[in-house]
Amino acid sequence: MDMTSIMAGNLRSLQSTVQLSVLSKSITMNTVTAVDMLKSLPDQSAPHPHKGASVDVKA
Repeated sequence: MDMTSIMAGNLRSLQSTVQLSVLSKSITMNTVTAVDMLKSLPDQSAPHPHKGASVDVKA
C-alpha cells in the first residue's frame, strides 16, 4: 500500500467525522431553537366547549 492511498483513506475518514460533527451540532442548535420558540408561545388553552356551562339532569 503506497502513501497516497493511505492518505486518501485518512482524508475520507476525517471528512466523514467532520460531516457527522457538523450535523450533530446543527441538530442540537435546531432543537434548542425549537424549544425556545415553544416556550415563548403564549398559553392558548381554549375553554372546553360544554363543560361547566349547564347540567341537564332528568329525574
